[in-house]
Amino acid sequence: MPVVAEYAKSNRSSCRSCSNKIAVKSLRLGLISKGRGGVDMTRWHHFDCFPTDSESIASVDDIQGLSALEKEDQDALTKLVEQCGKVPAKKPDEKKGKAKKHIMGPKGLTKAATSSKVIADNAKSSRSSCNRCSQTIVSKDLRVGLVTEDSRGFDITRWHHLGCFPIDFHPIDSVEDIGGYSSLEKGDQMELKYLAEDVQKMDEGDDEAIADNELTEETKKGKHSPVAKLVEQPGEPAKEDEDEESKKPASDEISEQKTKDVKNSPDSSKVISEYAKSSRSTCKKCSQTIAAKELRLGLVTRNFRGFDMKQWHHLGCFPVDSDPIVSVEDIGGFSELQSGDQDALKELVQQCGKQTLVDKMDEDNDDTEAKIKLTEETNKRKHSEVGEMVEEDESLTKAKQQMAKTHKVNMSESTSQVEVEAEITLSASDVKDKYRDANLLPKWKAFETVIFLERDDGLNDSEKIAAFDFDGCLAKTSVKIVGADAWSLMYPSIPEKLQSLHDQGYKLVIFTNESNIDRWKNKRQAAVDSKIGRLNSFIERVKVPIQVFIACGVSSSGGKGGKDDLYRKPKAGMWQLMKKHFNSGIAIDMDKSFYVGDAAGRKMDHSDADIKFAQASGLKFFTPEEYFIPSSTSPGT
Repeated sequence: MPVVAEYAKSNRSSCRSCSNKIAVKSLRLGLISKGRGGVDMTRWHHFDCFPTDSESIASVDDIQGLSALEKEDQDALTKLVEQCGKVPAKKPDEKKGKAKKHIMGPKGLTKAATSSKVIADNAKSSRSSCNRCSQTIVSKDLRVGLVTEDSRGFDITRWHHLGCFPIDFHPIDSVEDIGGYSSLEKGDQMELKYLAEDVQKMDEGDDEAIADNELTEETKKGKHSPVAKLVEQPGEPAKEDEDEESKKPASDEISEQKTKDVKNSPDSSKVISEYAKSSRSTCKKCSQTIAAKELRLGLVTRNFRGFDMKQWHHLGCFPVDSDPIVSVEDIGGFSELQSGDQDALKELVQQCGKQTLVDKMDEDNDDTEAKIKLTEETNKRKHSEVGEMVEEDESLTKAKQQMAKTHKVNMSESTSQVEVEAEITLSASDVKDKYRDANLLPKWKAFETVIFLERDDGLNDSEKIAAFDFDGCLAKTSVKIVGADAWSLMYPSIPEKLQSLHDQGYKLVIFTNESNIDRWKNKRQAAVDSKIGRLNSFIERVKVPIQVFIACGVSSSGGKGGKDDLYRKPKAGMWQLMKKHFNSGIAIDMDKSFYVGDAAGRKMDHSDADIKFAQASGLKFFTPEEYFIPSSTSPGT
């Protein structure tokens, strides 16, 4: 593997072995390997951290950049080359003196129980994902990493949310075993202490589990039924049969008392309220940051190990329809809030009461049908009230926000999955040759937050549309690498497939998000050139005319008052723009049209933006695997 040596140009790079920063102007060594798309990837190391036991360097002359180094560093590299290939003797396990036991962890990860080390820090950006739940770890959020060695001897860090860390597979004996602990804020240090304490609770819980196994099935049923009813009917007292209660053994009475204690304890309430201590928490519903000192509501649930997990929400995002609150007394921490916020929670509880009352009427209809017969008109009125309550904050509020943005909103006449359709007005004066302060290449234009290819040579408008996502669908790309040539074909069959569609009279269209163009204010031109350059290169490679739309806007950045960009997927703005203004007025045959994208909401997908975009546009949807792999059945073939 090629090796390069240089002095660090900044302090932004991290050592692949120890995960610590490499100081600016300090000597660093890089291992160069081929990444996705054949692009060179460099893994940097401190000089002292270079894996000499697994990486051999035949000669010091094989190190790129050697001649640019100072004489002292050249001599140090000469000694390093002599050490390469020598495997150090393995040290015995000092703690346990036993052979390492292999365990199968989350996502099928096999590890030696004593070989991994644990590190913790605050995420430097929002680009890392949790290895367990696959969700994004928000910038500045506390994250815990498992550092393991791969087959080549390189350290690999698998990051987790604090609540997702697999303590059952990777126990932490003490916070002193956590790398980076001393650099964290006091609040984060306390969270890690609780995590270490949970390991001890798990050990105690194992003994209790053995005792529970000796209970009869009848005793187990009696023991767990009150708890199940509390979960199934939040806020409602569990109904118990008096005859069964008299037959319960003493152990059941004890478990009932524990259940009551849990219900009455503020810390164990199903719903809790507090002011956010920092800006690191994220709303479970809208995925936006909850600002520091802002009121937040938490749903407390038990994970598979029996530990409490909190899912935080903005006040306006709390799911009153699925998790109703009967009384403010059921909200933990209510008494500690300011009077204005207490009033807001009382209003929320009143909304829950209205929703619960209507739901209760639906449930009791069967029992009271013999006594009270509702007319069809009454039923209609009742269900319309339910629809108004559920949809008021969703469809109508979104419609008002779009109207404030000078877009007239009309309800779609298609299925209920199709998004509210926006009336987009386009005139020649609205089309620009630049996107904000960035120049565009020939044939590319900008309209509001969209960059589009004006008219590719040979492109014909059609009633049949074959639409595709770009990154991860047609091309392999990386958000960490910028450049017009930094891509490769996702599947070898793509050129042939696209040519076949073109020959059958389909118009090919690419709908792609690229929020870096808006976010990179100081490097916007580079982001524009990279994205457009890749698309131009792709079209030249497949030799088929394609219409392209790039959504450059970002999703709302705040929990309150933020507005999602109209054209960014999963919203259907780009589709509506193409349909109304870039298809020569030809009506589109939705039965023959379709969309292909990789963000389908599957376990390993980064999001579900593509499948929701297809649903919002009324299009049939396929994943790239379904469409481009030869054995798959796909339209247009």
